[in-house]
Amino acid sequence: MNRRAFPTSNDPERESSAASSLAVFVTCAQLMLDQATPEGQRRQAETRLLSQLPVLRALGVFELFSVRDAALAALLEDEFALLDEAKSVAGSRPAGQEDVASKSM
Repeated sequence: MNRRAFPTSNDPERESSAASSLAVFVTCAQLMLDQATPEGQRRQAETRLLSQLPVLRALGVFELFSVRDAALAALLEDEFALLDEAKSVAGSRPAGQEDVASKSM
């Protein structure tokens, strides 16, 4: 298990951001799992939920808690794989080398 040091700084803004990310994630997960949620709202909730993953993963939330809903767990695993792949690709470029497609002239 990857142990993290207990935060020593008392940064309310950082704590608030982490709490906000968790609250957004839980709220969106509940909306996505509720059969009464309209499809359009469910898609919006999925987008917001997925946008919280990098922060929650960095905090170690998914090392402490597991998602019990099989469909939601599969969605998260797929997204984690994409995040890992993007991180791997970004890490394999030499420092300072830009993506040719990102240049606009």
